Amino acid sequence: MEKKVSKRSRKEEEDLEALIAHFQTLDAAKTQIVETPCPPPSPRLHASLSAHPEKDELILFGGEYFNGQKTFMYNDLYTYNIRKDAWTRVEIPNPPPRRCAHQAVVLPQGGGQLWIFGGEFASPDGEQFYHYKDLWVLHLATKTWEQVRSSGGPSGRSGHRMVAWKRQLVLFGGFHESTRDYIYYNDVYAFNLDTFTWSRLSPSGAGPTPRSGCQMSVTPQGSIVIYGGYSKQRVKKDVDRGTQHSDMFLLQPEDGREGKWTWTRINPAGAKPTPRSGFAVAVTPNHQTLLFGGVCDEEEEESLEGDFLNDLHFYDAAKNRWFAGQLKGPKSEKRKRRRGKTTEPESADKQECGGAGAQGPVEVVREVVTEDGTVVTIRQTLAAPGSAGRPPSDEEDSPDNAGGPVVGPSPRSNAMLAVKHGRLYLYGGMFEAGDRQVTLGDLYCLDLHKMQEWTALVEMDPGAQEWLEDTDSEEDSSEGESAGDGDEDSGAEAGGALSGDA
Repeated sequence: MEKKVSKRSRKEEEDLEALIAHFQTLDAAKTQIVETPCPPPSPRLHASLSAHPEKDELILFGGEYFNGQKTFMYNDLYTYNIRKDAWTRVEIPNPPPRRCAHQAVVLPQGGGQLWIFGGEFASPDGEQFYHYKDLWVLHLATKTWEQVRSSGGPSGRSGHRMVAWKRQLVLFGGFHESTRDYIYYNDVYAFNLDTFTWSRLSPSGAGPTPRSGCQMSVTPQGSIVIYGGYSKQRVKKDVDRGTQHSDMFLLQPEDGREGKWTWTRINPAGAKPTPRSGFAVAVTPNHQTLLFGGVCDEEEEESLEGDFLNDLHFYDAAKNRWFAGQLKGPKSEKRKRRRGKTTEPESADKQECGGAGAQGPVEVVREVVTEDGTVVTIRQTLAAPGSAGRPPSDEEDSPDNAGGPVVGPSPRSNAMLAVKHGRLYLYGGMFEAGDRQVTLGDLYCLDLHKMQEWTALVEMDPGAQEWLEDTDSEEDSSEGESAGDGDEDSGAEAGGALSGDA
């Protein structure tokens, strides 16, 4: 039986490799760099959004989009000019194959480099998966892609996390999925940027259990912190149970012992985020780790429902403490509002999934009529006024503050974050409305020094998005665009932020 299964799995991989090769043949036809001003990129999930180290630019690469019947995969590259508020599509010869749920890390040397590892590709019907184990670098100054071949690296995976630590890329976790099985990882690898070699680290101490989609960031003290993530286990035939992890670990280099590391479990103080998966992560200018949104899954044996979030949390490694991100709101000319209290959806529901607080969240239900006439009910859970643990003051109830709707990203999971010049940029993500998955393509900005209010740079009407009801008929699986991953697991997984940052 096992032989049959592995034979089938290998056949699946070969089918997908053929499809990937087909798309690479199309890419090979591009022999010169072409930069084209363009509208904002189409909605997508599990792409990577990165800040250019030298220019006032953001770099978006890859991702996936699911329309209800078919999944499309991307390997296109876009830049967003912050000062000009303008997008450019950059076509560069010999790019990495189409993928999502990869990791991207920017380094400043040589005019800037964007390093990418792993990720996944899937058939257009979203039933078969191929996980990459390749390493690429985009040289930003010359606009050239280079595949870096080195043995001994991590196995194929997606939903992993990768950070730059000194002159190394350090990679943790992730998962690999085939039609019939899946595996989660908690291994740690380092890629040396001087020798271009991989090594597998074997830290001492009890580390995190296998997981994907976690927070991974470097502390000012030179350690690496891991928080949360997602994994699932088979509880009986065809029934899986997901776990949203909320534990936290420090990976520290041992003094004077090169290549030797130690795991330590830590228990931070402060207002910890409620359990969730699909949150997005970025690092602030003062070296705090920022966490946005995600989904809190309520799992019954045969079904899965998610409450989507849009709250902000900050982790200060020096103090080993979490802080809830409170926005102060726009400045009023008549009088200053008191510190950041929350008619804003941004400071969404701190009580979600079992926290305690003075007031419960408010569920906002709205109906959106799509282009084909379908009525979609969108439920969003927003913080009640005063949900920071005290009743709203008269000042907040005053007519001055009852103005127009507050601008800000709606609750979502798997948004993509990047920080440039002290500003947080948030692109896309997804939420679910009934059986429908809404993939977002909006862009917001928040000044992390002022912490006043979000600015919408690209807005989007979720109701205008195409959604095709799933049919049982076999779709033609090698149609023009291609493939990705429409399954719930990857939705909870890979974040990004993508990394994130997808």
